[in-house]
Order: sequence, then C-alpha cells, then structure tokens
Amino acid sequence: MRAMRIPWLVSLFLLLVAVAAPASAAGARQRAKLDEVQVAYASALRWSDYESAWQLVDPEVRAQRPLTGLELERYRQLQVSSYREGGNGVLDDGTVVRAVEVGVVNRHTQSERVIRYEERWRWDPEAKRWWQMAGLPDFWEGL
Repeated sequence: MRAMRIPWLVSLFLLLVAVAAPASAAGARQRAKLDEVQVAYASALRWSDYESAWQLVDPEVRAQRPLTGLELERYRQLQVSSYREGGNGVLDDGTVVRAVEVGVVNRHTQSERVIRYEERWRWDPEAKRWWQMAGLPDFWEGL
C-alpha cells in the first residue's frame, strides 16, 4: 500500500513544479521589466530630463493631471544633483513602492534642497509594462 502512495506523491510534486515554473518565469520577466523601467525613470530624473520621465508615468495619471507648459518650465529651472533609491516593497494589490531621495538645485538661485518621495509602480497586463503612478516628484512641496 505504501508503494502506491509514493508514485502518487511524486506525480503530485512534478505537477506542482510544472505549474509553478511558468509562473516563476513570468514573475522573473516582470521583475526584469520593473528593473529596466525604474532604471530608465531614475536616469531621466538624474539628467533632469523631465519630459522622458513624464512618459513613464501612468497614462491614467497623465490624463487626470496633465503637465502644463508652466509646470514643465518650473521643472526646467531645477537641476537634479542626487537621486538615491531605496529597495522595492510590494503591497497586497501588487503595486511596487520605492522610497526615493532627490537633491535638486535651482538654476537661478543655486540653492539646493533634498526631498523624499515615494514612487508607486503598477503592472499593466495589457501593455505588459510597468507604469509609475505617483507622477513627477513635487519639488516645491512645503515651500
């Protein structure tokens, strides 16, 4: 009787491995895409390329809060001097959260400030890509 159980358990184990392997590979691809888009976003901000960073913001957020010409000009007055990201955390709904510290220098006054903000990233299964949901950092908060 015991000899009959072992093949059944082995079969069950192999079935679980076969089901989990594609899910694990899909998760690895999603993580790789997240790393790729986070690097692109961080690079755009590090080079003060706000237009490129804006293109990585969730289209729904861009539609709800469009970036005006005046806002873009305000961003262009700032030069990013540092960008330090923390590790990623995952919320229950799958949203990825990352704490970031950004230093910016006002090109006109040469004064520097450091702000901390939270990036939120969501996976778009239709587009098969990650979108940044928090919008561009508000460098003027608290002024």
